[in-house]
Amino acid sequence: MHRLGISLYPEHSTPEKDRAYMELAAKYGFSRIFTCLLSVEKDAESTIEEFGGFISQAHDLGFVVAVDTNEEVFERLGATPTDLSPFKRMGVDIIRLDGHFGDYGDMMITRNREGIKIEFNGSGNLGLDLLIERGADPRNMVTCSNFYPEPYSGLSEERFQFFCRKYKGLGLQTAAFVSSQQPETFGPWPVFAGLPTCEDDRRRPIDLQMRHVLAAGLIDDVLIGNAFASEEELAAMAAVDTTRVTMRIEPVEGLTDLERDIIWNFAHTDRGDASAYMMRSSFPRMKYKGQSIPARAYDAPAFKRGDVMIVNDNMAHYRAELEVARQDMANDGTRNLVGRIPEEELFLLDYVKPENAFGFIKE
Repeated sequence: MHRLGISLYPEHSTPEKDRAYMELAAKYGFSRIFTCLLSVEKDAESTIEEFGGFISQAHDLGFVVAVDTNEEVFERLGATPTDLSPFKRMGVDIIRLDGHFGDYGDMMITRNREGIKIEFNGSGNLGLDLLIERGADPRNMVTCSNFYPEPYSGLSEERFQFFCRKYKGLGLQTAAFVSSQQPETFGPWPVFAGLPTCEDDRRRPIDLQMRHVLAAGLIDDVLIGNAFASEEELAAMAAVDTTRVTMRIEPVEGLTDLERDIIWNFAHTDRGDASAYMMRSSFPRMKYKGQSIPARAYDAPAFKRGDVMIVNDNMAHYRAELEVARQDMANDGTRNLVGRIPEEELFLLDYVKPENAFGFIKE
């Protein structure tokens, strides 16, 4: 089950603002919070008191809380890989390791008696398989990708997929960051260009970022890296259909009720015997068998990548099949153009594999 999360940085905010943001996110079903201890410079008792109060409020609202740490944070708090009691006092649910304690330390920390999950850096090429083989407890291990404040420094699509497959293949829970597009957001550091995991997501609308990181089926939890996202952004993420790849569609004018029903009220899947030219959702042919779909004039000689089509009466055997062009294909009059996927979302077509489910967002 996918979970949604926000990030909070109490040292750069106020308890009142943080509480209001948590309440708003909880309203939309968010259930994870990421926060960072790397940028906190207070002594151990002050840190435990401040973050303990904030985490207690988060728990009251149903959140689990992860804190970003490294060796220096452990030393400052008086913690060790075999003694996580300062984090227990704080109420921490997940300790994210931005640094490491060697093979022995990393193995032992997963077997902590405090019941705290250990989150490894999902943007690093770590030997977690060997760590598990040597005795680390995979039931207590999760991963979370980095976020990247510096423009052009985020993960490439290729590297993102490599890491996701590596850790998901070990059966570990995974998480990645998306970024609010609100002005004057912030994170733990004084950089204000957003906090996404993937560089290509930096300027995308937040729901498209989320649909992207979930598209390959390798990410479990999606966290907003910067604070504060708007209510509209929280609502947009909460509305994403996490069961399939979904795309916006720009419908053409003059659609019939039957065409609208096929587009938005049918559970589409691409065929197993997939074509290089188009995605084919064939099962509508059965539901709408015998119903007429008159041909509608379309003068272009070819359909383009991202064009959404429905087979019309001129090819009655395949009538009502919904198709999405993956590349240019001739217009022979047997298909009605019913809409187009916007240019900025065409990349999502590459994630729909044979027999995968897909759908269109109705706005």
